[in-house]
Amino acid sequence: MAQTLIRSKTMQLSMTAVFTALVFVATTVFSVYVPQTRGFFNIGETMVFTAALLLGPIVGAFAGGVGSMLADLFLGYWYYAPATLIIKACEGGLVGFLGRRRLGKLTKPQWRAFTFLTGLVIGVLLASIGSIYYSGQVELYIGFPPASSPITTLDVPKEFWYILGGIVLLLLASSGFIFEPEFGWLTFTVLIGGLTMVAGYFLYQQFFIGPLFDIPVIAIAEIPINISQMLVGLVVSIPVVRTVWRSLPSLRTR
Repeated sequence: MAQTLIRSKTMQLSMTAVFTALVFVATTVFSVYVPQTRGFFNIGETMVFTAALLLGPIVGAFAGGVGSMLADLFLGYWYYAPATLIIKACEGGLVGFLGRRRLGKLTKPQWRAFTFLTGLVIGVLLASIGSIYYSGQVELYIGFPPASSPITTLDVPKEFWYILGGIVLLLLASSGFIFEPEFGWLTFTVLIGGLTMVAGYFLYQQFFIGPLFDIPVIAIAEIPINISQMLVGLVVSIPVVRTVWRSLPSLRTR
C-alpha cells in the first residue's frame, strides 16, 4: 500500500514536471502577429487544457500557472508574469475540477442538445473572431526561441474561418450524436476555463498595465486574441484527451 502510494505521488510529480515543460514550450514556440490589435496569440492553452483534463485540477493549476509564467519571463514579458501565474493556474484548476464533475442526470437527447449548443457557440466564435481579426495579412513566427522576424506572411481569406467554424461545429455535434452524448460537457468545461483566462487578462490589462506604464491600454482589443487562444486550445486538446482516454481509461476516473 505504501509503495503504491509512493509510486502514485512520484508519478504525479513526474507528470506535473512534464506538463509544466510542455506548457512552457507550447507557449513560446509558436506565435502569430495580428496587425489589427498589435498583439500575439500562442498555443499554450492546448497543453494547459490537456494537463487539466488528464490529470486533474492540481496538476492543471501548477502546469498552467508555472509553465505559462516561465514563458512570460523567458520572452521578456516580466510585467505579465505575476498575473499569468494566477490567471493560468485558475484556468487549469477550474478545467481540471469541472472535468471531473457532471451535470445532473440528463437523457441522451438532452445531452445531445447540450453538445450541439456548445458546438454552435464554439463554431460561431471561431468563424466570427477568425474572419475579423485573423484574416488578411498575418505574420507567422515559429521557433524556440521565437524568431525576431516572421518566417512568412500569409494571406488568409475570411472564407477560411467560415469553413473552419462549420467544420468544428460539425465535428463537435457529431461526436455527441454518434459517439458520446456527454461530449458537450467536456467542451463546456474547457470553454468556462478559457473564459476565466480571457476575463483575468482583461482586468489586468485594464487596471494594472495601463497605470504601470502610463499608457492608454485598450484592453478590450486583446479579448479576441485571448478567445482565439482558448478556441485553439479547445480544438486541439479535446481530441488528444479523448485519444489518451481510449488508450488509458484509468485516467478518466482518477
